[in-house]
Amino acid sequence: MALADNLNSIQQRIRTACDRCGRDPNSITLLAVSKTHPPQTIRELSECGQLLFGENKVQEAKAKIPNCPGKLRWHFIGHLQSNKCRDAVELFSMIQSVDSLGIAQEINKRAEQLAKTMPVLLEVNVAGEASKFGYKPELMLAELNELNKLSRLEIHGLMTIPPFSPVAEKSRPYFRALHELKDRAEAVLGAPLPVLSMGMSDDFEIAIEEGSTMVRVGTALFGPRQKTVAKEA
Repeated sequence: MALADNLNSIQQRIRTACDRCGRDPNSITLLAVSKTHPPQTIRELSECGQLLFGENKVQEAKAKIPNCPGKLRWHFIGHLQSNKCRDAVELFSMIQSVDSLGIAQEINKRAEQLAKTMPVLLEVNVAGEASKFGYKPELMLAELNELNKLSRLEIHGLMTIPPFSPVAEKSRPYFRALHELKDRAEAVLGAPLPVLSMGMSDDFEIAIEEGSTMVRVGTALFGPRQKTVAKEA
């Protein structure tokens, strides 16, 4: 079965990367990025033991999640619009892409209405790419205490997407920068931020070497993306 083989291959690559840098493979969480893939494919992968999945679009997730096994957990990893916050809070166990105080406040408001506490990651644009969403590092640090005051949010850590390069090694400085930023953020908060979500199909081994605790893998697990299931309104 191709999915099982792909999952085993990814898990072995995680173990090998951990061996290189003296880390425990159990400290790495694999998030299967299932955007554009149908519920049947997700079900098949879940039968291989993968229970954590990530989606990029709220509308697509809203259509898919009810048709997937109830035991699965879901993270939102795409850019979140304020008018999608209520659905995101309802559907997901973590939102990884909080990139402004305004969106954090909207998530907090919706979580309050739903009597729910929402674990989040702060997405940081460490490379300063104009084409990408994410906090500027210094602004994130400046707003951190204000973010931390939001009673329905739990800040678990940081997330980043480095500039695309066919050479995985070129992602290393961005992963290293996010790890250093995490240390600075922990100093501001006086509390640990245990999650560093960084690394995708092409560069997750480098990310692990630089301290990632969660890798977001889509293509290497599922193969090429399928036609989009649902478009964002």
